This record gives sequence, structure tokens and C-alpha cells, in this order.
Amino acid sequence: MNSNTHTAEFIYPDWPAPAVVKALSTTCNGGVSTGVWAGLNLGSHVDDRPAAVQANRRQLVTVAGLPADPVWLNQVHGKAVVDIANTSVTPAADAAFSSAPGQVCAVMTADCLPLLICNTVGTKVAAVHAGWRGIVAGVIVQALQQFGGDDVLVWLGPAIGPESYEVDDKVRDQFLRLNTPAIDYVDAFQFSRPGHWHFNLYAAARVGLIAAGVNGVFGGDFCTFSDERFYSFRRSGITGRQASLIWLEDPVEESIQSLEDVE
Repeated sequence: MNSNTHTAEFIYPDWPAPAVVKALSTTCNGGVSTGVWAGLNLGSHVDDRPAAVQANRRQLVTVAGLPADPVWLNQVHGKAVVDIANTSVTPAADAAFSSAPGQVCAVMTADCLPLLICNTVGTKVAAVHAGWRGIVAGVIVQALQQFGGDDVLVWLGPAIGPESYEVDDKVRDQFLRLNTPAIDYVDAFQFSRPGHWHFNLYAAARVGLIAAGVNGVFGGDFCTFSDERFYSFRRSGITGRQASLIWLEDPVEESIQSLEDVE
């Protein structure tokens, strides 16, 4: 973790999203937090200094050029999806949806899987927080339902890799109970030692996405545990949170910016 880097550094999805769709994931580089939260910690629930978290969130808005403050969620490892146009408080949900320009959907993670979703016509976006509990609960399916059958693209952001993520028989059994002729989670688990399995969050998400008819799935090649650009709960215990964000740019603002770039 590079606590000497004070300018925020982001990862941008490599996917064929419409130009109006903007998205990024943060790293721990940047920010003003110190100690076990060193860097750009965006989580206000991890015992970091509130003033540091607020400064980090301001840096995110400024450096990323966000059109508004992100709508932060109280994530509970469930399946609730909130339309951020209809909330004025911090909602208890694990996915945020928007169909209005200028509204920033965001989820925080430190090993769980963030999914960023947009439709191919660029009118709807969503950010999803999916750990193993969320996938079992159906949060990905619930988020996809907000798109009303539209063709969608999905980017799988920074999460813990299978080599670093071990779960027990009880977790595996919960997934295998969901198996149907169209859904098979067996290959998302590889035996590690008696009663324990290496679990591939990315593979599990793809199983559900493919079953839902989503063909455009991108990303999924990170490991928050082994890559110290990221916060990792399994690596550090008490630690910060990175965020994955998506929003629709206002077409009018985009046109103005394009004219300014030409001038």
C-alpha cells in the first residue's frame, strides 16, 4: 500500500460501454488516511478518522471529475437495490441504480466483488456489491431486473482472487443448492484441504450472468488480497475500503466539454 502517493489513482473499465457511461474503481493510492487505513479510504464505517474519510471523498469527487457526490450505501450483504433518484438518506442496500444523468452509483469493497452494469443504449446504470452472501441472496439478479430486459454490459471490478479465497463446505453447499440445469456453480470451487475450497467469486458471478442471458461480461482479472494497490479485509483485517462507481454523463455537458476541447 503506497501511503506516499497523495494523488488519487483509478482503474477504468476496459469495456465497450456507450460514451455517455462513465465508470471507475479507486485504489488505495491517494488520500490522507494513515495507519491501517493509509491512502484513499472511502469507508466511514471502519473506524478511520471521519475528517480523513471526508477529505478522501472530496478528493475522489475532484480528481475523478464526478458530476455529484456519490450516493453511498449501508451495505448489508443482501439483495436490495435502490434507485438513487428516490432516496435522501443512506439506504440499506447492496446495489444502486440510476437512469438519470449526473447521479453517481457507488459500492465499497475490500475483497467482495463490485459489478458495474450499463445497458448498451446508455440510459441505465447500476453498481453492485456482491460477496458470496450477496450472490446466494440474488443481488445480481435483482440488479439486472432494473434494466427491464435491455441488453447490458457488465464489468467485474477488483475482488479477491480464487487462490487467496478459501471457504468451507457450508458456503459451497449453499451454492450447490442453487444449481439447476441452467446454473452450475461446481466449477467455481476447487478443493484446497479437507472441508475447505478455493472459491472463485468471478466465476460464480459469471455463472449467474450467463444464466440471465448476459453475454457482455468484462474484467475479473484482479486480486485484492495479493495486489497491494487495494484494501483487503482478508489480508489486513482492519482496513479501508475502495469504491467502484458508475454514472451517466449529461449529454449537454458532454457537448459543451467537447466544444471546449476543440477550442
